[in-house]
Amino acid sequence: MLIKRISKLLKILRSPLYRKILFRYEVAASVEHDEVLSEKKEEILFVVDVGANRGQFALASRNWFPNAKIVSFEPLNEPAEIFRKVFEDDPLVTLHEMALGQEVRETVIHVSNADDSSSLLPITDLQNELFNGTSEKEVRRVNVKPLDAVMSKSEIQAPALLKMDVQGFEKEVLLGCETLLSRFSYVYVECSFVELYAGQSLAHEVISFLGGHGFGLSGIYNMSYDRSGLAVQGDFFFSRI
Repeated sequence: MLIKRISKLLKILRSPLYRKILFRYEVAASVEHDEVLSEKKEEILFVVDVGANRGQFALASRNWFPNAKIVSFEPLNEPAEIFRKVFEDDPLVTLHEMALGQEVRETVIHVSNADDSSSLLPITDLQNELFNGTSEKEVRRVNVKPLDAVMSKSEIQAPALLKMDVQGFEKEVLLGCETLLSRFSYVYVECSFVELYAGQSLAHEVISFLGGHGFGLSGIYNMSYDRSGLAVQGDFFFSRI
């Protein structure tokens, strides 16, 4: 884990953009996604970033896709406030302070001690056991909308990427995106093989759902394992077939 952190820091320090944001706002760009994003360099024109947190993935997207419009979603106000500062001079970035799901509603979010591990689903003991420091510290009320209540098909410029990091809420988000999925060329989503959040979708369910909507699994990145070597989760990249 320490080696991975040092490697990530060195990658960030090599980039003037990443380095500036790290020192000014203490936001570390998601360089762990460089491998998959670099393969699409200068191709993606539209990014929907669900579970934006402080803008870590949006920064990586801006680095690799300098002309892309980025529309991000983050329901927690503290990371959202930092996100807005990071991108205050970028007219191609929009942040919606809400969660995405299947329907319009207000619901509870379980706020983790590590806020990027917060979820609309209860945090299990296994999550905190495998990722120390991610237990629940409080609950709040947040607004939820389906993506098709926020934007129309005509707004999504192809080729487009849908990225989701929603801590087990993947299926609900996808159901709320269902009418818009045909506009995306790629879907990049963190999926789990075990239940880290109570009632969450597992990897095989996400693969099946996206397969039924014309997407094939192209690769799995950033795998994590438990102490016995069993797979816990990874970042799944899907391409339109």
